[in-house]
Parts: sequence; C-alpha cells; structure tokens
Amino acid sequence: ERRTVTISEQKNRCVDTLPLNETVMRLLWAKRDVPVESDAYIFPNTLNQRKENRVLLTAFYKAMDQADITNFRFHDLRHTFATRLVQNGVDLYSVQKLGRWKNVTMVQRYAHHHPESLRAAIEMIDGVRKPIITILSQSQKNRVSMSPLRVANP
Repeated sequence: ERRTVTISEQKNRCVDTLPLNETVMRLLWAKRDVPVESDAYIFPNTLNQRKENRVLLTAFYKAMDQADITNFRFHDLRHTFATRLVQNGVDLYSVQKLGRWKNVTMVQRYAHHHPESLRAAIEMIDGVRKPIITILSQSQKNRVSMSPLRVANP
C-alpha cells in the first residue's frame, strides 16, 4: 500500500525504508513466486522464510550468462543506479538517500556523467533573456549590465 521497501538487515545495522516506483511494483507483483502469508519478505522461500543472498547472486549470474554479458559484477548495479539518476537531473542529496550512502562524496564516486548528459545544463544558458548584472556590489546606478550573449551562426 505504501509502495516502499524496508531494508532491515544491513552491514551498518540501520533500518532504511525507501520508495518504490511503479515499474518495480509491477515487476514485484508479477514475479512473486509463492503465496505470501505475511509481509515479512517479498520473495520468501517455500517455508515462508528469507531466501539466502547466494540464491539472488546465482540467479543474477545465470541471467548474465544467458544475456552473454561479461565483466559486470552485481555491485556495478549501484554505479548504474546512481549514474542514471544523476544523468536525469536528480539532485545529489536524493541520490544519496536512495542509494543509502553516508555522504555526498560517496555518491560522486558512484555517479558518472558522460559529456552528453551535461548538454541540458549548458543549453540553459541559451534560455537567458534578461540582462545579467555583473557587479552586484556597486550602487544601482553604477551597475554594469550585459545583454545575453548573441552568437552568429557560422
């Protein structure tokens, strides 16, 4: 109902609750492999207990083999997650919270920009239409004002 997942067993002994998007919700409902008697686990084993981590890793590497993907580790998914969020304009604080990193420095280690992902930011300059005040410390009448940059087409 809340569209969240709670992660209770972690290395840092913290409990985190994170939101889930619609795609994940549909996937989780479609892939549920046994009837669930409680809300304790999303994918419990046949005894309605927690599946071991190795079961997930085995399935991951089997899927990698079937897709003929090499040189990719399960942990690389964290890099992909952070990178896709940042490249789509999500602020670093939100990426930090969603990825459960302790600080923004770790997010910067995980999230990678490619040059094209910076295009939207630089093209915002084209949208500047009002005069730009360059010396704000001067009195109002002495301030220098510049018109937006006009570039002739080559």
